[in-house]
Amino acid sequence: MNKARSVLFGKLKMRALFALLLSLYSYGLLAQPSIDLSQTEQQSVSPLLSGLSPVTEAMLAAPPSEDWLIWRRDHHSLGYSPLDQINRETVSQLQESWRRPLQVGPNMATPLVHDGVMFLLDREDTVLALDASNGNQLWSYQHDTARRPGLKMGLAIYGDKLLVPTSGTRLIALNTSTGELAWEHKIDFTDVGETSQSLRGAPLVAGGQVIQGVTASSAAGGGLILAIDIDTGEETWRFHTTARPSEFGGNTWNEMSVAERSGGSVWLPGSYDAELDLVYFGVAPTYNTKPLYDDIETPGISNDALFTNSTVALRPSTGELVWHYQHIANDQWDLDWAYERQLLSLDVDGVMRKVVLTAGKMALYDALDAATGEYLFSIDLGAQNLVESIDPETGIKALSANGRPNAEISLLVCPYAIGGRNWPSASLNTESSMLFLPLSEFCMLAGPTGQTEGPYVNLLSTNTPLYPAQKPDSDGKFGRLQAVDLETRELSWSFREVNPPTSAALSTAGGVVFLGSLDQSFKAFDDRNGEVLWQTDLGDVPAAFPITYSVEGKQHIAVIVGQPTLHANLLMGALYEFLGVEQNPLLELSQTGPALVVLALE
Repeated sequence: MNKARSVLFGKLKMRALFALLLSLYSYGLLAQPSIDLSQTEQQSVSPLLSGLSPVTEAMLAAPPSEDWLIWRRDHHSLGYSPLDQINRETVSQLQESWRRPLQVGPNMATPLVHDGVMFLLDREDTVLALDASNGNQLWSYQHDTARRPGLKMGLAIYGDKLLVPTSGTRLIALNTSTGELAWEHKIDFTDVGETSQSLRGAPLVAGGQVIQGVTASSAAGGGLILAIDIDTGEETWRFHTTARPSEFGGNTWNEMSVAERSGGSVWLPGSYDAELDLVYFGVAPTYNTKPLYDDIETPGISNDALFTNSTVALRPSTGELVWHYQHIANDQWDLDWAYERQLLSLDVDGVMRKVVLTAGKMALYDALDAATGEYLFSIDLGAQNLVESIDPETGIKALSANGRPNAEISLLVCPYAIGGRNWPSASLNTESSMLFLPLSEFCMLAGPTGQTEGPYVNLLSTNTPLYPAQKPDSDGKFGRLQAVDLETRELSWSFREVNPPTSAALSTAGGVVFLGSLDQSFKAFDDRNGEVLWQTDLGDVPAAFPITYSVEGKQHIAVIVGQPTLHANLLMGALYEFLGVEQNPLLELSQTGPALVVLALE
C-alpha cells in the first residue's frame, strides 16, 4: 500500500469512527442516567390554546390550506402545499420573520401547525407548543427517558391529542391545549430483547389507530410496524418486517433463526389511502448479509429476505398484510427502499390508476397499483450502475456484475451507501404531475469482502469496506435537484451544484420549490425550469423537512437548522475527501447553532 493510500485510509478510519459514534448517539445506544423530566411547563392560558379545534378524520383527509397537520402535510406524503402568497413573483421579498433556538444534537424534526399553534418535537424528548406567528412559547413538555434521545422526524395530531414517539421506545399522547400526559405506551420486546430498537419516523393516524414504525438496526428479530389504540393507548396489532419462520415469507431467509433475522427497519412514516383503507410503509434491508449471500438450494427456501426492501400495504384496523412488493431481493449493498410512499392518481397507458410511487437509494422509481401492488412502471434518474434491465411486466431487476460484493476485488458501485437519494424526501405536485427529488451524485469503491478495516467495514456482515468515490464522469458537482414529469415519465429540468442537498423538497401552488443544502443555503426554484429565484444563508445546515403554513392570512416557511444528521456529516466528509481543504466551500460556514427558522414576505 503506497503512502498516499495509507494517509487516505487513516483519514477514512477516523471519519468512520466519528460516523459510528454519531450513529450510536443518534440511535440512542449511548445511555445516560434516567432523570425525572416528565413534566409540563405552561406559560399562561393563551387564547390560541383555548381556541384549538379538534383535528378530525376529515381534516386529515383534506387538510386546511393554512395548516400543516401531517409529516409531509397530507396522508399521501406529497410535501406539497396549496398556499400561493409566496410565489414566483413575490419570493424575492422573503426574509427571516423569527428564529427560535433549539437544543444541541442530531434531530430531523418536522413542525406541525394547527389553528395558529405550532407543535415541535425538539431534542431530549421535548415537545414545544409555540405561537406560529412569532415563536412565543405556549407550553413545553419533557419526557423522562433512560436512553439518550435519538433523531426523530416529528409527531402526529388527532382530536385533542399530540402523538409523540420518545426514546426508550415509548409512544405518548399529550393534550394539545395543556401539554398534559393523556397516556403512555411502552413497546414490548420481551420475545427478542430490547437492544437498538428506536422510533425514528412520526406516527401515522389512520382508522382510530396510531401506527408507528420501529427501526431495528442490528437488533435480533428485526423491525416492526405496530398500532396503538388512540383512545386507550393499548397495542392493537403488530407486523414483523422480517418474516417469522412460521409466517408468510418466513421461508425466504435461508432458514436463519429469528435472532439472526435483523434489519427490516421502518425509518420513515407511512402513507394512507382512506378510500382503499390501506397504509403503506417502506422496509429497509438487513445488515446481516453474509448468511444470505448464497442461496442454500433447499427446495421451498430462498434468500430473498422478505419483507426487506419492500412496500407493504396493511389494513389499519387489523394489521392484515393485503399485499407486498419487493423492489430488490437480498440487497447486499444497503441500498434501502425505505423512503416515502407517495400516493397519486395517474394515467397509466390510458387508464387512471391509484399509484404508490417510491424510490430507494438508487434513485430508481417504481410505480405500483395502490389497491393490488401490481407493478406498473419504473423511472431511472441516472444515479445508479447496478440495475442493467427491468422486466416490464413484473419489475424484477437484473443486476450487473457489481450487484453484490466479492472476495477478490473492489467494485465501483453507484450510488454510495448513503444513497443517490436518502431521507430528504421528494415533493410531488399532483396538479402538474411534477416530482422534485433531492439527489447526491456519489459512488463508492466497495469491497472486497472479509476485511478488518476501512469505512463501514462492520456495517454489513460480509465485512465489506465502502469507500466514497466520485462518479467516473464527475464534473465536481455533487448536488442535484431533479424534476420528473410523471405523465411522460421523462426527466425534466435539473439543478446541479457542488453542495449536496440536505433537506427535503417543498413545493407550493405558487410555482416555487424550496430546498436546503450542505452549505447552509436555502433556495427557491421556479418549478417550471429550475431557475433560482431567491436564496439565503440560514446560518446553519438545514437537515430536516421544511413546511409552509399561514396565520391570519400571512404565509410562512419554516425549517430546522443546526441539528446535524449522520447523512449530512457523511456528505460533508465526502466533500472534504474529494475537494481537499483549499477548494472546499464548507470552510467558511458560520454555523450559528440549532434553531427553528421561519421566513415570510416582508
